[in-house]
Order: sequence, then C-alpha cells, then structure tokens
Amino acid sequence: MQFELTEEYLDSFIQAVDARKNSWIREQLDELHPQDISSVVHELDSVHSKYVIKLLENETGAQVIRELDSEYRKRLLKEFNPDEIAAYISFIDSDDAVDIINELPVKTKEEVISLVDNKEKADHIRDLIHYDEDCAGGLMAKELIRANLNWSVTQCIEEIRRQSRNVSRIHSVYVVDNLDKLLGIVSLKKMLLADDNTLIADIYEPEIIAVETFISAEEVSQIMEKYDLEAIPVVNVHGKLLGRITIDDIVDVIKERAEQDIQMMAGISGPAEDDDSVWTLSKVRLPWLIIGMSGGMLGAKFIGLFEKDISMIPAMAFFIPLITATGGNVGIQTSSVVVQSLAKESGYGSFNFASFLKVLIVALINGIALSSLVFGLNMILGEDTKLAIIVSTALMSVVLLATVMGTITPLVLDKLGYNPALAAGPFITTANDLLGLAIYFLVAQSLYHL
Repeated sequence: MQFELTEEYLDSFIQAVDARKNSWIREQLDELHPQDISSVVHELDSVHSKYVIKLLENETGAQVIRELDSEYRKRLLKEFNPDEIAAYISFIDSDDAVDIINELPVKTKEEVISLVDNKEKADHIRDLIHYDEDCAGGLMAKELIRANLNWSVTQCIEEIRRQSRNVSRIHSVYVVDNLDKLLGIVSLKKMLLADDNTLIADIYEPEIIAVETFISAEEVSQIMEKYDLEAIPVVNVHGKLLGRITIDDIVDVIKERAEQDIQMMAGISGPAEDDDSVWTLSKVRLPWLIIGMSGGMLGAKFIGLFEKDISMIPAMAFFIPLITATGGNVGIQTSSVVVQSLAKESGYGSFNFASFLKVLIVALINGIALSSLVFGLNMILGEDTKLAIIVSTALMSVVLLATVMGTITPLVLDKLGYNPALAAGPFITTANDLLGLAIYFLVAQSLYHL
C-alpha cells in the first residue's frame, strides 16, 4: 500500500519524537520505504531529523539521507559529526556519495573521506570528486561488475559474487582486457547457459555503447533514452573502463532539466524551491518581471504613438487586449512545441523548409478560424464593419507573425548555445505584444486612411 503523509500522522510522529517514544517510532519506520521515511524527515527540524535517523540502521539511514532534498540535507548534515557522516557514506554508491560530500564545507569534506572505513569506497570518492557534476564523469558510479576476457564462466561467476557485495544493482557484466580496456558486455543468461569452462571471450558481445568522461549529462541522457539503456559504461579517452551510469541518475538529470525549462519558460532565472528564503525567491523571479514590466512600458509608449488614431476611433482601444493576448498565446504555444521537439531531437533538430511550411499551414488554419470567429462576433454585436475587418485582419496577421517568431527564436537560441526555453518566457510574450500592436494600428491606418 502506498504511504500517504497526512497532517494527523505527522502530528502524531512529532509528538512521539518529542516524548522520545523510540519503540513506537521504530515500529512506524519499519513499515516504510526509505523514500517515505525521507518525506517524513523532511517535515521535521534538523535536530528532530537527526534523532529519527539515528534510530535507524546505518544502511537505512544512508538511503534516507540520500533521498533528501539537497538544500535540506545541507542543513541536516551540520548536526552530524564527520565520523557519523562517514558511517553513512559507506552504504551509499560512490556517485551519490560524492554529491553528498560536495555539499559539505571543505574541512568537513576532507575529514569525512579520511574516515570512510571502506578504503575502496574512499578511493572511488577521491577519483570522482574531481569531475564536474554535469558531465559523465560526475554522474558515474565506480561500483560495477567487470570480467576479464580470458576468464572462464566459473571464474567470472565467482568474481561476480565477490564484486556484487559492493554493487547494489547488477545491470550487466562488462568485459575488459588485461589493461582494463572495455571490450564488450556479457549477459548473465549466456553465462548461466554456458559450460563452466567456456571462456568469456567466446560468449561476450563486442558491440557496446559507452560514453567518455567529458560527455555532458544531457548528451548521456539522450543516448540512454535513444537506445533504451538501463546502464551505460564510462571510459576515458583511451577506452579504459572507469565506471557506469545507471538509469536512476539519468532520471534525476531529466527531471532537473525539465524543472529548469519550466522555470525558464515561466520567467524564473534560477533554481527555486518552496523552502528557499524570501530573498532567494525574489532574486530569481525579479529579473524577468523587470523585463516584462519594461516591455509593458514600451507597449504603453507605443500605443501613445497612435493616440490620435484612437481618439478618432475610440472603439479601437477595446480590441488592444485581444490582439496582444492572442499574439502572446500563439507565440508561447509554438515555442513550447519547438523547445519540446529540440529536447527530443526530433524533426526540429534538423529543421528544414518542409517543417517550416507545416508550421505556417497550422498557423494559417488557426488564424482563419480565429479571425472568422472575431469577425462574426463583431457583426452580431453590431460593431462597425470596417472595424471588424481591421480587427480580423490584424488578428490573422498576428497569429502568423507570432508563429514565425515562436518557431525561429528558439531555433536561433539553440544554435547560439543558449537554452531555447528562454524563448517561451516573457521575452517572446513582450516581443509579440509590440509586434501585434504595430500590425493592428498599421492595418487600421491603411483601411481608415488615417
């Protein structure tokens, strides 16, 4: 049954922690998955969280700490001594361990690594800590199963038993030569079906997809998604096997990128969490709000240029919100589709004239539908025929122009190396507002001969 954290449960839990009802707390936690325990711990203050985690077995406590939000974990780990942190690190895969250790102050970081009992784990952490977190080297875990090309199946199975003590999930067995150069992969099924004396060289598959340490996290996620991989080996420039990246790490990368894109499209310029300080939340939102406000002031000044036209035909002012809102909505719709397609490396990745023509046809159909609807409503409401034609013509033009802007802008940003999600935020909305107003008044001037 899926755990649901309710206010009643949390209140009872906090009361039990305050009263130090250890037996009751353990009984409750024994029924929960580490991810569920982390959701409970996240609602407690740091002192209470430490108390609860200390009641758990070190292995379970390590999993709970690993699942916690990064910002919350930073605050929580200040309550622990370096030797306590090191005890938990021993039960965490090297890639996750490095992420946690990098959140610690420099002095504490060195102490924790030196206090890790498992020397192999400590060496793995030292190897990984130098890699940037946004590249394959920063994502990989050192724990994996490797087999020498010249081993027999019996030798390989014995080695798997030995190595698997440090590997939480066995996705595959990687085949290497005497210099640890990656040669291929061998499935567990093939080993189980083969004779004991069969050499790995006779049953391994040389075709294998691997990535080098400097490959970006985003590129790794695209490769794993494209080839439907649960894990991918990481090699250095000489092809030596260094580690592996598992799907759970890639899911985190994809989620983080999606959150960044959503925030960028919403006009938030940096990472923002609900529990961030008021100053942090304001700092990441304010820049785009200022851009939006500046665009609004430009729009107001722009309307001022046509003050005489509006004074001669006051009814024109009623349709200004319609023109700007439609242009903004069409631009955001189009750019969002393009951004999504770029992320998937689909048709927009190799954008050509046929793709652009398809986008324009869709815009033309939408524009005809919207302008016809507006024209019909204006006629029903008894508006001036000329004004109805102006609004409908301007609306049609705005839909087409906003579509072109929404398509080209993210493509240009992507080519220049910027996040194309920028195009779907206040930037494209403000640009389309100004262009929409320009079209509206120019159409009015031409038809009314103003």
